[in-house]
Amino acid sequence: MTPVTLHDVRDAAARIEGVAHRTPVIRSRTLDEIAGAQVFLKAENLQRIGAFKFRGAYNAIAQLSAEQLARGIVTYSSGNHAQAVALSARELVSTAVIVMPADTPKSKMDAVRGYGAEVITYDRYTGDREKLGRDLAEERGLALIPPYEHPHVIAGQGTAALELLEETGPLDAIVVPVGGGGLIAGTGIAAKGVQPGIRVIGVEPQAGDDTKRSLEAGERVGIEVPRTIADGQAAPIPGELTFSINKHVVDEIVLVSDDELRDALRFAVDRLKLVLEPSGASGLAALLTGRVQPLPARIGVILSGGNVGAARLADLLS
Repeated sequence: MTPVTLHDVRDAAARIEGVAHRTPVIRSRTLDEIAGAQVFLKAENLQRIGAFKFRGAYNAIAQLSAEQLARGIVTYSSGNHAQAVALSARELVSTAVIVMPADTPKSKMDAVRGYGAEVITYDRYTGDREKLGRDLAEERGLALIPPYEHPHVIAGQGTAALELLEETGPLDAIVVPVGGGGLIAGTGIAAKGVQPGIRVIGVEPQAGDDTKRSLEAGERVGIEVPRTIADGQAAPIPGELTFSINKHVVDEIVLVSDDELRDALRFAVDRLKLVLEPSGASGLAALLTGRVQPLPARIGVILSGGNVGAARLADLLS
């Protein structure tokens, strides 16, 4: 029995209704022809704050007590969860402190500050963001809402897959980017709860294959902090909670290179008219490169985010 259930995901869906966007499902005949399957793209790049992360952050923060909301919230994040917590805190009349890597893309850091949060930076290659977050929570009496190691966050992330299946009907597989593992954990719980036979396929950057290694080893395996353009997937080890779920709900992990991510970003702009960040394009990259084998007839893909500034996108595509 996993610590998060389909009932929790359905509760989260009710909690975020009218606050989070119900994002569109995009179809492309060109993509279907390239992939050799019917593809349904869940455009979470069009979610509030530009990524799926708003779902889990709002679901978790909305369940805090009035007293805790008054004291405030802390988290650590490379960007999207940071924005999600900052906006959710503002929506729920609280305050947020966000621990962010100093090399976070400027567009993401500016957005966090724009939502009214306090930003504290650290070096992602030498610092310990989890310790910084725990210390701040203890010193200031803040509620710690981590990016993925939280059952309410995971349940909230699962609502994207729930919406996708409600719109498409049965799918043979669902393809999901993997960073810390919260999105795919929530997706696996939701998708297999609704449709037990569905394949849940994760996608990691080649430099950041910690979840693939961990699933193959049957235990959490750490790697060096990944150096990849997919900054949202640069976790060096799966979360303890997320891995405890993913070893039961994930069927397979495939890998894509940074160059393949760039090709997927270009395809999204040229053919889908969608702006994606590298992490958000990893599921699309897996389809364009034929990594998903055997090929299902009907595939859902979660495009997890689109938080990339115009200058960085131009640099990535040049």
